[in-house]
Amino acid sequence: MFRIVKNRNKLLGMNARNLRFIRPNNPKKAIRLADDKLLSKKILKKGGIPVPKLVAKIRNYEDLDNFNWNILPNSFALKPTRGFGGEGIIVVYGKKKNRPDAWIKADGSIITIEDFKNHIRNILDGSFSLSGVPDTAFFEERLRLLKLFKPYSFKGIPDIRVIVYNKVPVMAMLRLPTRESGGKANLQQGAVGVGIDLASGVTTTAVQGKKSTIIDTIPNSRLSVSGLRIPFWREILELAVKTQEISGLGFLGADVAIDKERGPVFLEVNARAGLSIQVANQAGLQERMERVEGIKIKTIKRGVNVGMDLFGGEIEEEVEDISGRRVIGIIEKVKLTGRIEKDFEVEAKIDTGAGFTSIDLELAKNLGFGKTIEAYEKLNVRYEDIKDLTVKEREAIFKGIPYLETTAIVHSSHGTTYRPMVKIRIVMDKRVIYSRATIIDRAHLKYPIIVGSKDLGRFLIDVNK
Repeated sequence: MFRIVKNRNKLLGMNARNLRFIRPNNPKKAIRLADDKLLSKKILKKGGIPVPKLVAKIRNYEDLDNFNWNILPNSFALKPTRGFGGEGIIVVYGKKKNRPDAWIKADGSIITIEDFKNHIRNILDGSFSLSGVPDTAFFEERLRLLKLFKPYSFKGIPDIRVIVYNKVPVMAMLRLPTRESGGKANLQQGAVGVGIDLASGVTTTAVQGKKSTIIDTIPNSRLSVSGLRIPFWREILELAVKTQEISGLGFLGADVAIDKERGPVFLEVNARAGLSIQVANQAGLQERMERVEGIKIKTIKRGVNVGMDLFGGEIEEEVEDISGRRVIGIIEKVKLTGRIEKDFEVEAKIDTGAGFTSIDLELAKNLGFGKTIEAYEKLNVRYEDIKDLTVKEREAIFKGIPYLETTAIVHSSHGTTYRPMVKIRIVMDKRVIYSRATIIDRAHLKYPIIVGSKDLGRFLIDVNK
């Protein structure tokens, strides 16, 4: 916060934004296009910009009365066409069992068809529109969360806001949904905004909520906000600049999400981009926009290059210095030591979505845990057999197994299993980790070990490294 106060003359205020940058650079026709989410997405899609798939729209009360609710998928987003500030958006994550008329929202609450009808009436009446004018409601696909973001995001999909001026990306911010924001990536409702180094796509500093409170870690966790490298970074910046070309806006905020299957998907264009992005980046927009004002930018590639060159830096070393954490990739060579005085060097997959570190059966045997595995397998205990037992009852079953540290219930994409855990020593990027690792057959998988989030507290993950 000190740097922001110190350089407050470089901050862009609302009056300066409106008078100096919006009024002369954003024609009324282009602003009307940006304010109409349905129309802007239609035009952007024609221009080759990927957008969420439209499911259905309701333009008036007659459409609402005749709407076929059976066409809706299990998960979707309902939005007002001219909404602002994230108001009026409802995201559902699945159907309620044995309730064909009900869905489940991010906070676990139930929303019924009648609830939707009441909400849509409010949308049609203009309760969430910019000027209170009658509006249109529409349903669109719910994008799927990228695994990288799962530990950082509560329920909803994070998005990236990119400020573009004169065809140059000048500032960017990752917005992370929180419990407080109800799973929405909206700072006014309590989401987290994280500054991004434009050259590298690596996160830096962060704020939360409409008061822009500076934070170091993700709420209710020990995960650092800094050092996360955003995938598809250059592609995201190019999408933002291309959006400016198509929209006709000289100054805009472009919102892009990353779908786990489709990659970058454009969410919406904002002709009146908010200014809290400056606090998240600990930098002023006015100075940056003045630096690119008047530059002749002929191509999208050139615009992105200018932004990355002017407003990026060598972030990895800086992040390591500030956080004290090493930056590693998603695949790392590690040295493992178990019961015997012999190191085994293998490639490990770094998986922040997994809680525990897991090692392969054969690797565990090589590390000296053959007797542990043999004794455990003789018991032939399945998860279904012990799931209703207390911790003490479970411990009694496995008492006497040599070198067994403990046991763990592990939920994965392959189902729920009960696994033995042993103590191992891991050396990764010259740092020593003493881990309690689960043992599971990984012979069919590429890597004999995955390092889970419980052992990654001293590291930051760079997915492109």
